[in-house]
Amino acid sequence: MLRLVIFVSVACVAVNAWATGMVSQQCMECICKQENNGPCRDQGCVPDPRTLSCGFFQIKEVYWTDCGKPGAGWKACASDKQCASQCVQAYMAKWIRRKGCTPTCENYARAHNGGPDGCKLSGTVGYWNALKKQPGCANVN
Repeated sequence: MLRLVIFVSVACVAVNAWATGMVSQQCMECICKQENNGPCRDQGCVPDPRTLSCGFFQIKEVYWTDCGKPGAGWKACASDKQCASQCVQAYMAKWIRRKGCTPTCENYARAHNGGPDGCKLSGTVGYWNALKKQPGCANVN
């Protein structure tokens, strides 16, 4: 009985984990909170001025294409925590250094918000400042 409980606990932790990569787990959680304006969750697809943004990180189809099209499709991936976080990790691995940005949570968040050049755009500073106000994100790095 004890073995079963331990296995179930470990399996649950693995299911809830973010994909690993250059973006820290804390940074990933904070970006998700900012995209949801509160607790990290899959909020489905929300219309933006020009397109839809979907899932945990409000991923657009062009972002999903840039991250290598993981999973069973754009909307399915965006709504799957592991796949969506894998997409974010791949997107940052592709763009951060290529655009001359240092690998920090600030630059990941700003690139997530503003696209490949987002880490350099003044228009993404507000996103970063708002992210730091999310619970547990004031000192994220």
